[in-house]
Order: sequence, then C-alpha cells, then structure tokens
Amino acid sequence: MGAHGIAIPFYRNLPYLRTAIESALQQSSPDWRLWVLDDSGGHESEAEVRELIASFGDERIHYFRNPGTVGMVSNWNRCLERADTELVTLLHGDDRLLPDYVERMGRLAAEHPKAVALFCGAAIIGPSGRPAFSLADQVKRFFAPRSSGDLVLAGQAGATALMRGNFIMCPTLAFRRRLLGARRFDHGWEQVQDLDLTVRLLMDGEVLAGTPDVAYAYRRHRESATWVQSMNRLRFDEEFRLFDQIAARAEALGWAETARVSRRKRIVKLHLAYRVVRDVARLEPGSALATLRYLRSRW
Repeated sequence: MGAHGIAIPFYRNLPYLRTAIESALQQSSPDWRLWVLDDSGGHESEAEVRELIASFGDERIHYFRNPGTVGMVSNWNRCLERADTELVTLLHGDDRLLPDYVERMGRLAAEHPKAVALFCGAAIIGPSGRPAFSLADQVKRFFAPRSSGDLVLAGQAGATALMRGNFIMCPTLAFRRRLLGARRFDHGWEQVQDLDLTVRLLMDGEVLAGTPDVAYAYRRHRESATWVQSMNRLRFDEEFRLFDQIAARAEALGWAETARVSRRKRIVKLHLAYRVVRDVARLEPGSALATLRYLRSRW
C-alpha cells in the first residue's frame, strides 16, 4: 500500500496546527508522509509556520504556502493534488488523529480494495482538546446502517443512508487517489462540499468503506467554519439547495428512494428545530424566533 498521506489544509491557529502535526508523529504506524498547505494569508506569518514545522525535525513533514488565500475548498483540492501517496487524508488543522488512525485505514484499504474512500468514527473534542458533547453528532450516528463488521456503502442504498443523516465525519475520509481520479470537491459550495462529493462518488458507482471504531478527534469551537456558517445560516441555505440537487440527480438515475428522502430534507429541518429549542432553553428568544421563521419559510 505504501505510505499514508496526511495533508493539512491550514488557515489559522498555530497551537492547533502543532497538535495536529503531533498527532501524526504519535501514530502507531510510522508509514506516513505529511503536507501542510498554508492558506493563512495574513492570519499567520510564513516564518512562524515554517519555524513550527522545522521544530519537529522530521523529513516526512513538508510545507507549501499558497499564493495569497485560495479559500477552503480550493485548498482541500490542492491537498488532494499535492499528496503523492495512494491514500490521502485531509486532516483539518484544528483536529487530531488518534494514534491508530493510519493503521486502521491501512487495514480497511487492504480489506476493501475497490473502495474509493475509507472512513472511521470520530470523537468530539472542545476548544481545549477535552471531550465534548454534541447532540447533533450523537444523533447522526443513529442514521448509520447497522453492521456487524465494516460498513460498506454503495449504490442507492448507500446514497439514501447518507441523505437521511450524513454520519461520515468528512476529515476522517482517506481517499484512494487512483480510484478518485480527477473528481474533486465542488467550488460552488462552502459548507456541504463533503456530502456533495461522497454522494456523487456513490452515484458514479463507487464504493465507500468504513468502521465505527473511533480513530479521529474532531474539534468543535466557535472559530470553525462550521460554527460560523451555522450561525449565519449559510450552511442551511446550502443544505436545502444540495438536497434538491441530489433529489434531481437521483430521479435521473431512477433512484426513487434517494430522491424521496432528499426532497423531504428531514435531517436539516430536525437540526433547525433543535436550534429553536436550544435557544429557548438558553433564554435567547430573539434567536429562537428568527430560526423558527427561517424554518417555516423553508418548510
């Protein structure tokens, strides 16, 4: 299989970047290579990022700085193109790998040679790195199809499962570049590009394979793009549009169940309803009312 590629699309926060790189160094398997693609622009100085990477003194770690700031989705795609390994994981710069991530992905890749991407379960951590509770992430786990072993997603059944609730944590994905080919994240999205790509791959006849075992730590914090775009509702605007687009693609394929589930958008509406209840519980009636109005306009 060769070395496992780990590419970090870095934007800002050097302490988090240090933790992400350290998590690679702590892998039970030493067979990996790491690239940091710096898209920080004015947020971090190039000298500081280079100094941090040099401090590890490990020739497996490589640094590239983008000209200016190309944006999140473009930098994700640059990560896929820069890595020269068969498997490549886009480790978010504020997350960390658990020590057996590379080893587990290698096992999955060997046991599922036709899978275009592999994935695993993820633990949720907060800003300090301590375990954190996220109801939305807990709920999504219930949508994963039940399996006594590895979970294999293919065809209409796989796409329908993801549209019921996207239980794949995007940065846990290890892409097999040979099978991925020229397919990339769509620049038309800012928040839902992961679901768009995974469903497109399934609609192209590809297979995804995963394990429920937790081998990744995903950080929830208020500086993340997910948090910001949830607050300004860009995330939900994109989800409503994407679900309609996927429904249309599914209908063209004759995938009636996928189209039906996508059109209903139940998981998006459920998330918005939860945010209304949460804001009421926090004694934030203005925010709750605004979200309720938004939800009613999309019903």
